[in-house]
Amino acid sequence: MTGQKYVVVGAGPVGSLAALYAAKRGHDVEIYELRGDLRDPSTTPLNFTKSINLALSERGINAMRHADQQGLLDHVVSATIPMRGRMIHGKRPSGELYEEPQDYDIHGRTIFAVDRAGLNTRLLDILGAMPNVKFFFNYKLTGADFKRRKAWFEVRNQNSPSGRPEEIEISFDFMMGADGAHSAVRYHLMKFTRMNYQQEYVDTLWCEFQIKPKEGNELHDQKSKFRISPNHLHIWPGKQFMFIAIPSEDGSFTCTLFLPGAEFANLEADPSKLPTFFDQHFPGVTSLIEPSELISSFEENPHLPLISIKCQPYHYSSSVVILGDAAHAMVPFYGQGMNAGLEDVRILFSILDKHAAAENNNPDDPGSDDAEYQRGMALAEYSALRVADAHAINDLALQNYVEMRASVLSPTYRLRKFLEEFMSVHLPSLGWQTKYSRVSFGNERYSEVVAKSNHQGKVLLRGLIAMLCSPVLVGGLGLYLTQRRGSGSVPLLDVIRNLTRR
Repeated sequence: MTGQKYVVVGAGPVGSLAALYAAKRGHDVEIYELRGDLRDPSTTPLNFTKSINLALSERGINAMRHADQQGLLDHVVSATIPMRGRMIHGKRPSGELYEEPQDYDIHGRTIFAVDRAGLNTRLLDILGAMPNVKFFFNYKLTGADFKRRKAWFEVRNQNSPSGRPEEIEISFDFMMGADGAHSAVRYHLMKFTRMNYQQEYVDTLWCEFQIKPKEGNELHDQKSKFRISPNHLHIWPGKQFMFIAIPSEDGSFTCTLFLPGAEFANLEADPSKLPTFFDQHFPGVTSLIEPSELISSFEENPHLPLISIKCQPYHYSSSVVILGDAAHAMVPFYGQGMNAGLEDVRILFSILDKHAAAENNNPDDPGSDDAEYQRGMALAEYSALRVADAHAINDLALQNYVEMRASVLSPTYRLRKFLEEFMSVHLPSLGWQTKYSRVSFGNERYSEVVAKSNHQGKVLLRGLIAMLCSPVLVGGLGLYLTQRRGSGSVPLLDVIRNLTRR
């Protein structure tokens, strides 16, 4: 199956990694991108924001590791900031501001803040040095025939005698669509397969802000530029909304406000209320971002929607497959959007490799026709395998919004996290882990993570019920209440709360 023409639509991190995997296998690769060269500073970034910082975890790193490009891994190691957990910001009833760390992992593992543009640039540079890779920037997919394996692209920013963009026709053996949530490849794929499709806009908009780095001659090292801890994802939970901050290498923080549409509308009507709103719901932010900067960022930066997309299948015959957001766009609250897309690439090519190496039992040995047959079998397996996992992480991402904006303040949430981490350390043979650890620090299938986490929850619930029904525990509780009545000792609930704040 070597030497075929692979076309990749979309030159973001997922499309670029897919192109790298294909080129390393000896295929001729053409990459078509709607925008200009993403390495050009004048090219409009994704979603029209100034910068995008993303959380990179084991799944994404593992996918890049399998690309067999040491230079890529070196870049990832050198150009990321490890984040060991969340830093919860709030205000006590006394008015005192507080920061409360919540580590992601009892074993000290971290996720990494990475600049999307920097990672993308490194991937494109690696591809640009490969002789079997060609780039086509400012090309818009306008049509595709996946039976005849032909596609049509509109060439933008090009003068033509008619005044209209020129359209070109290309042929290909295999197309990979990594062109985002509003994928043109997916749109045309729907005409060739009976695709189930579900799109949901969440009643939350987002807007970007920035915490600037410290400046001055007194700064002795890079770390001293940060106004708050650079090794945490900072969260100001507001129950129904939240504000977050992710560190950047230059000492700044890319911040995002997530807010229901109605709340956005109220603030849009009178942006001068923004500092007061922040002081009420996100205490301490106005000491990190000047009120005037809050207002100007709110007015100048777009207020963008959050979309969740599920569909199936992801392929048609042996000619096309969709990856990343084109197949399963998700809300950003689990930090798995890019990681899941990069993992798509690794899993897709592992299945393609498996089928390419399969024994050929066809006595007629039709050559290229057999290659197409094997690829068709591989794509069918990929769709069957990956859909369940993509749907699972889409659901987890939606659920994690509730966790980040509200549950992180809950004693019940903290108690379960403590118990699961306690068991993972002291009873490792049971394989007990938190759901977050399984998702972010391992490569288990997302659907298996959900199943194991649900099982752990049921076991914990049954265990707590059994303990509460234990005569020994009931007797001890009675003794505790009797002593407390006489001595005025600390309430049991406060003991649990203190335990879960560790």
